[in-house]
Amino acid sequence: MRTVKATAAAVTAALAAGAAGIVAGRIASDAGLKAPPGRPLPGEPRLTVHSTAAGRIALTRDLAALRPGIYGLAGDGSHAVVGPVLDAEPHSADTVVRRLERVTHGTLAPGDKVWLTPNAYVGDPASTLGLDHTDVGIPGELGVLPAWFVPGQRDTWVIAVHGLGTTREHALNVMEFLHRHRFPVLAPALRGDVGAPRPPDGLNHFGETEWRDLDAAMRHAVGNGARRLVLLGWSTGATMALRAAAHSGLRDRVAGLVLDSPVLSWERTLRALAAARHTPGVLLPLAVRAAQGRTGLPSDHYGLYADRTVPYDDHEDRADDMGPDRPPPPTLILHGPDDTIAPWGLSRRLAAAHPERIALHTVRQAPHAAMWNADPSGYEEALRRFLTPLM
Repeated sequence: MRTVKATAAAVTAALAAGAAGIVAGRIASDAGLKAPPGRPLPGEPRLTVHSTAAGRIALTRDLAALRPGIYGLAGDGSHAVVGPVLDAEPHSADTVVRRLERVTHGTLAPGDKVWLTPNAYVGDPASTLGLDHTDVGIPGELGVLPAWFVPGQRDTWVIAVHGLGTTREHALNVMEFLHRHRFPVLAPALRGDVGAPRPPDGLNHFGETEWRDLDAAMRHAVGNGARRLVLLGWSTGATMALRAAAHSGLRDRVAGLVLDSPVLSWERTLRALAAARHTPGVLLPLAVRAAQGRTGLPSDHYGLYADRTVPYDDHEDRADDMGPDRPPPPTLILHGPDDTIAPWGLSRRLAAAHPERIALHTVRQAPHAAMWNADPSGYEEALRRFLTPLM
């Protein structure tokens, strides 16, 4: 009898532990599957405003606060833009002083909690950059997708697609540059964004389903005069661009891809986001399995997920989706080793697999999807060199 009771107790404990693991994995998977647009990704530290003065702001001393370049500084109800670190300015040992370029809205006061964001602009092309634009509605798979269209003289259009944790405002960082080079620019909202249709399960799919919103934008562009397309994506927006180049019925119109911080392994990115939320390492595999169960995402075996554009290291029997007769279009990858969300090593492998088609521009000291922010002039020069033959 004691043996039976002990066995029953052990089984009950195992079942309880298994159920607890499933719940914990599900909660951990939310780090990637429920990353809301316009909010900081897990791991982005909150900084405290210590003081402000004309053209100056003192922030908590942190590695994030020391990043080079230009960033949005977001808070609850406020947005500003900060420039380089001003080492020569007086500051205490626990603060960093940066140039305060402008306060877009709200106020900044000592004690406010803020975070750095790639979105250096908030608003629309007219209010932020003085660019004439049209608000358009793109018929998508789930409903109408709002988009901005900034006209240009060329018949090669740039479609700019944001990624995890950002909104279509991210495209404003490069919109003035693209307009100056006379490219028409289409910047769509995606499923789950404010004003756009909600995905049926309310979850992010790391581009696996969202790429069809990009496909809808491509159809809109071609239907309105675009002869060729350049797909520019950040983070999972870059994943969408890769998928569209492989699977869209309009893939032959794609003249080039610009991939900023591409998510080439959704599993590694999900693990990174969950770990940034202090998920214990033992639960990270459960987070991946939970994400697969909730979304139907295929396992990427930690290889190059983005449409199998190059073989897996340990699964080389898998076919290249683009096929031997369909190499990737000319591609520029902008990425760097300080991205803790999407591994830079995978971008290096992708570029090395197609050296004749893919160029890698390395940006250091830049967090995920903030390659422009870390070095705007270098970024735009790399972009200019890449786009010139496609004009």
